[in-house]
Amino acid sequence: MREDASLADAADRRRVPAFLLLTFAWSWGFWLPEALAAEGLVGGVPALPRLGAFGPTVAAFALVVYADGLAGARELAARAVRLDFPTRWLLPVLLLSPALVAVGLAVAVATGTTPAFPWADQPLVLPVAFAFVLLLGGPLQEEFGWRGYLLDPLQERFTAVGGGALVGVVWAVWHLPLFYIPSETIYYRNPVLGFVVSITLFSILLTWVYDNTNRSLLPAILFHASFNWSQVMFPVLDSDPGSLAFVVALAVTTVAVVAYWGPRRLVRGDGGSSPSPERS
Repeated sequence: MREDASLADAADRRRVPAFLLLTFAWSWGFWLPEALAAEGLVGGVPALPRLGAFGPTVAAFALVVYADGLAGARELAARAVRLDFPTRWLLPVLLLSPALVAVGLAVAVATGTTPAFPWADQPLVLPVAFAFVLLLGGPLQEEFGWRGYLLDPLQERFTAVGGGALVGVVWAVWHLPLFYIPSETIYYRNPVLGFVVSITLFSILLTWVYDNTNRSLLPAILFHASFNWSQVMFPVLDSDPGSLAFVVALAVTTVAVVAYWGPRRLVRGDGGSSPSPERS
């Protein structure tokens, strides 16, 4: 039994670096040539398909298939449609991000820095944009990897808050080439530090949702979509006072969640799921 436990621990130690290697190799393999060309460090590069964002999901499925075959891949995919969690968690999943953005917009209005809304004359664009963000704006390309594969071994070792923060830092670093690609207007030439802070805080909130919804990936995917959609359709980051207020509100919310739910598991009482879950 002790030998089996040692083998399992060794496998866990290998799965994290293997995931990171595959994720960054895939994504940066698409992004780095564009970034280097945009900076004038290399000559023209051939047009590459827009597949870089799929790195975390590709890595997760590749490693799950390697370890557990197609049955493991089916199990991982099924976690994106599992409904065995308390439906009350859909409230923070869908409404928390718009509420945080609303705080930033209120400050933007008060300081005379209200951003322009691209959909102002066509409000029906809002639900269509949410569907687009959900399918192609990050959640499906990333969440099978970040929450579906990487988070569990990290929070098992470093607590839920520690694991969530580590995923957030990795997640932020993974985005870095996009800050040098002109076509990536959300990131290009924007402050990197603010992005790292906000994405790390958001990763802790995603961990909180994930650990209270029985490890279903559906709430994490929807929360990720709501976070991205809110900032794209209500571009609070275009206002310096508004963006600062948004990050402060995000930080206050994260601290309140950690204080109330507890940093070790981010779960009160016996609810939610354990930070030592079954492995994919």
